[in-house]
Amino acid sequence: TTHCVVAYTELSSQRPQVELLRITQVTAPQQTESLAGLASFLYVPTSEEQTSGGLVVPGLPDYPTVNGAYARSHSAEAPERTIAAAKSWLCHSGVDRHAPLLPWESGPEVTKFSPVVACKLLLRQLVDTWQATFPDAPLAEQAVTLTVPASFDMAARELTREAALAAGLPANFILLEEPQAAVYHWLEQMGDNWRRS
Repeated sequence: TTHCVVAYTELSSQRPQVELLRITQVTAPQQTESLAGLASFLYVPTSEEQTSGGLVVPGLPDYPTVNGAYARSHSAEAPERTIAAAKSWLCHSGVDRHAPLLPWESGPEVTKFSPVVACKLLLRQLVDTWQATFPDAPLAEQAVTLTVPASFDMAARELTREAALAAGLPANFILLEEPQAAVYHWLEQMGDNWRRS
């Protein structure tokens, strides 16, 4: 729940090579880097920061939050403007997960987002990065699997599906528990020797 990572491979290949999508994100004002993962942190910029243009990823749409590395590193300085562990909020049955309540306990001057919208914003950046990287291979035409923590109950899974569809994932994507995905990865790494192990 602390990072979002996109792994991909050519399914028609005899020996598919799994690669990681580099996700361009803001790391400091006026600075972006392409990293192997997107930290599950969202920073709600001030109106001055929004108009300055210093917290924008070139080539991607403007988002109402700054997602990833900058949000994580800036969270200690501005916790009242930071949404941390956005995906974990989908499991919190004690709150209305469609209500704009994040960043938690922030003042009225900070725009708030629901846990579902926060997750949508993270996934939207992944979708937009895919589209910018592979313009000739629309995500809607890919076989997509989205993993969720094993701790997610049915409600959290359904909210994840809702956020994913709103972010632009194809309607036929597969929802898979992370531990099961880890077992599949292990099997792939072991090759034919997995039975002996």
